[in-house]
Amino acid sequence: MDISGKAALVTGASRGLGEALAVELGLRGAKVVLVGRSRQSLEPVVRRIVEQRGEAYALEADMGAKTDMYPLAGAATALVGPIDILIHNASELGPTPLRLLLDTECEDLERVLAVNLLGPFRLSKIIAGSMALRRQGTIVHVSSDASVSAYERWGAYSVSKAALDHLARLWAAELAGHGVRSFSVDPGEMDTEMHAAALPEADRALLARPVDVARAIVQLVSADATPNGGRLEASGIGAES
Repeated sequence: MDISGKAALVTGASRGLGEALAVELGLRGAKVVLVGRSRQSLEPVVRRIVEQRGEAYALEADMGAKTDMYPLAGAATALVGPIDILIHNASELGPTPLRLLLDTECEDLERVLAVNLLGPFRLSKIIAGSMALRRQGTIVHVSSDASVSAYERWGAYSVSKAALDHLARLWAAELAGHGVRSFSVDPGEMDTEMHAAALPEADRALLARPVDVARAIVQLVSADATPNGGRLEASGIGAES
């Protein structure tokens, strides 16, 4: 699929992988809507894309807030037209240092699920209908190896990402006949602020660069052969630099 001219929406786009995804999509000619909790933090990324002759816009929204979803979808569509590529990248880690499940407050688990699972469900529910009517669209769910491995103290985040993987499979099962693709991608361990907050002692030199992971994910979006409903690993994608 040629993504030039396609309308893309990326959540959690102010830094890390979300920023890299927005920039990569912009470089490839997509019209990109960047979403984050602070418009001010998104503006430098938007300027960077525009300076490279791309088209980009910033929208402020909290993915954990139900009331933000319809205004977000409406504003994004007004700016770039019906969304063709929806990337659920925004994630909530929970309190740090990370806690055992026995020490996890119910409210903290609720917040992680609201951002990492309910937000993607709500936004996809709004946008996927238009995709199905137009018989085209791709929904990407940014997952984690914590969705398949039980790491001590990663409970809330792990639960949310495991559910997100299955949500991606369910959308694929229900929408494949309507021309809409849905899959999840494990980006691997990256040199991001979130990773640093979770594992401050990690050797940053051993972590993947968000820009490289973003190229791999955008390659998956562009490839017609990407398996619908699959759970893919970015490290296994030979993205071109």
